[in-house]
Amino acid sequence: MIDLQAMNERVIAEFRANGRHGDGLPTLLLTTTGARTGRRHVTPMLFLADDDRYVVFAANGGAPGHPDWYRNLVAEPSVDVEADGEAFTAHAIEVTGAARDRLFAKQAKAFPRLAEHQSKTSRPFPVIALQRV
Repeated sequence: MIDLQAMNERVIAEFRANGRHGDGLPTLLLTTTGARTGRRHVTPMLFLADDDRYVVFAANGGAPGHPDWYRNLVAEPSVDVEADGEAFTAHAIEVTGAARDRLFAKQAKAFPRLAEHQSKTSRPFPVIALQRV
């Protein structure tokens, strides 16, 4: 069984030491505020660049429920982002409709595993734009 927390901690440490994830995939660190606890949580994730914003996908590995980071940013959409050698505050906005479908299709084409995860569940994955403030 994979220890997801330990894996994430390694990715975070590597990202902060080198400014990127070792596999070369477009990775960012998203810091959210816990909806129940108020504690800060850092989550590494793949992103899609879309003009001046970063787009992330609440896939949760195809699990039936949304990931914790998604529930946190719904409760508090002000987040911190570390990407492309800089850190900044962003506002998280859920993308819906045709724009959501376009971004999802673009990311699924670049990373087919996203479509594989989607096929595991009937839950449509939320697509979140992180807009710098």
